[in-house]
Amino acid sequence: MKMNKACNLLTLIILLNISVMAQGKKDVTTRVTIASGQIEGTTNATGDIKIFKGIPFAAPPVGDLRWKAPQPVASWKGVRTCTTYSASPMQASPTPFMCWSEEFLIPKEPISEDCLYLNVWTGATSTNEKRPVLVYIYGGGFMSGGSACPIYDGEAMAKKGVILVNINYRVGVFGFLAHPELSNEADYHASGNYALLDMIAALRWVQKNISAFGGDPNKVTIAGQSAGAFGVNFLTASPLAKGLFHGAIAESGARFYDSPFRKNMSLLKTAEEEGITFAKSLNCNSLTELRAKPANEILKAGGGFNSPLIDNYLLTDKIADTYAKGKQNDVPVLIGWNEDDLVSNSKPTTPAAFKEQIQKRFGDSSIDFLKVYEAITNEEATESQSAMMRDEFFGIQMYAWAKAQTKAGSKAFVYNFNRNLPAHSPETDFGAFHTGEVVYAYNNLKAVNRPWTDTDYKIADVMSDYWINFVKTGDPNGNGLPAWDAYDSVTEKVVVIDAVIESKPLPDKNKMRFWENYFNGLNKK
Repeated sequence: MKMNKACNLLTLIILLNISVMAQGKKDVTTRVTIASGQIEGTTNATGDIKIFKGIPFAAPPVGDLRWKAPQPVASWKGVRTCTTYSASPMQASPTPFMCWSEEFLIPKEPISEDCLYLNVWTGATSTNEKRPVLVYIYGGGFMSGGSACPIYDGEAMAKKGVILVNINYRVGVFGFLAHPELSNEADYHASGNYALLDMIAALRWVQKNISAFGGDPNKVTIAGQSAGAFGVNFLTASPLAKGLFHGAIAESGARFYDSPFRKNMSLLKTAEEEGITFAKSLNCNSLTELRAKPANEILKAGGGFNSPLIDNYLLTDKIADTYAKGKQNDVPVLIGWNEDDLVSNSKPTTPAAFKEQIQKRFGDSSIDFLKVYEAITNEEATESQSAMMRDEFFGIQMYAWAKAQTKAGSKAFVYNFNRNLPAHSPETDFGAFHTGEVVYAYNNLKAVNRPWTDTDYKIADVMSDYWINFVKTGDPNGNGLPAWDAYDSVTEKVVVIDAVIESKPLPDKNKMRFWENYFNGLNKK
């Protein structure tokens, strides 16, 4: 009798364990119903974060939809499996170079025009939680990139309480080609800027669907780095993006000043002329013939317009003018740049060669330039040459954004990321390089093979907390974190992120003053 009772008890325990295991298994493949149908994802190893990869937010931009604004997704029946990344946008096969190892690049395959998909990481257990949402936009010079890069994984940020969404958008000529025929067929009478329209379509998807993942459509922050930061900057100036986001994070990318070093933003007519030349290079006499060309042939041809333009639809003015007129989407911003923010190697130079270059470029202003960019020794001249590139391309752009932002009313929080990423060897030592801050900001050091130290993990934890707090409240400050003073034109404080993280006056403000005076002088001519 006792043996039977023991057996019955053991059977009951086994059945209970099976029931618990079965219940847990339901969480491993999670189903959510969105506007276009039902999807099934998975969870992370610990089961606390639900992951959905490859969710379509627009129709595939292929065939007759190539070079068109993103179209609605066709609904589906049954359950769509969303457990793997979609293809990355059409671009050249990724090859590591300089500081950008394979972790910073898209997978070698698949790569396709059929790329308008996004990914979601959420820790919400109920659709009623209303968690804040972070929508990430990748970099790549508008010529490359994709959401499947290891450094963009959203698990760590989801563990800290936000829902992370990262998106694909078309790049290169597929994302920006303008042509008179394209403008004529569009109901908004413009062409180009398809990449930015993709971003807006993804944000509209978030507004419509993020509640199903436990997110709050009224608390969305857009974020991006490099081209993604430029994208964020353009979206803050676009009337089409109004109301789609409530905060903006931009890492090393904005467009407040044009210069000889930077390609000026083109107007629609100029971009259309480039489109005509591109079509002729492919021996195409019509849009139909262009769309019939295989994607690989178009990619190999090179040419065509491949960056944002003022089309009088998505962008109606230069960014600086939009802000000056108070027509921007006025939201708090968190913005900054890196100590070694370069996109190309700077060749060693001598003081004489550098000064000759500066005299030729700046004329009478060269005296003021050399006061803040010293060039007494070969080492100083080489460092100043690199610093000049960094500041003209990134520093002054972010600085001008901060000033325009605070003048308009909403807060700007500015950072300088100065942490030299640990290197395996002198050949892999690129300092605080362009994109290097991303793995810290999103707590993803594990994604990159470098000899990380305890200091790096501490920086990543603090920096990602800043980002999380900003997404939640519009302010990066929080309990236990070093204070981060909002930027103002008097104290000009920024948070310097290094082994020590502290808020202090902008270290390079004299350099920023030079560029501000220089560009303002150019604009008056």
